[in-house]
Amino acid sequence: MTYDQKVKDFLNQKIIAVAGVSRNPKTEVGNAIYKKLRDSGYTVFPINPFAESIEGDKCYPSLKVTPQKADAVFITTNPSASLDIVKECAEAGISRVWFHRSFGVGSFSESAAKFGDENGLTVIRSGCPMMFIKNADGGHRMIAFFMRIFGKLK
Repeated sequence: MTYDQKVKDFLNQKIIAVAGVSRNPKTEVGNAIYKKLRDSGYTVFPINPFAESIEGDKCYPSLKVTPQKADAVFITTNPSASLDIVKECAEAGISRVWFHRSFGVGSFSESAAKFGDENGLTVIRSGCPMMFIKNADGGHRMIAFFMRIFGKLK
């Protein structure tokens, strides 16, 4: 499956969890992505084991306790936590994961991606839904353009 096919498949899902939202919304990318997905009509579950609520919504400590099983998980955690999240996805039968990553490492972990690949998950190793979602802002579209030119979307 190509990168664009993976992105389209991910964004065609109705229930998405965002792992790595923060109690400090001004400094974390996960919160902005959570809000954008929520405001775009997705059912979105914020995941953070140390928060009770995020952006005014109930937060869940893990994927195992959300009221509905997510179809896909967007990972915005520190890369050191990514493997545990991908393992939790595999255990829960969630077959799509996307690591937040633009010009730096972001949330990407090679060991987590490899685990996902080896366990039949569809893994998106870079980019951000805010670059592709309906009504994406110009800044994110420009980032996608440059990442595509430099071969960073995979």
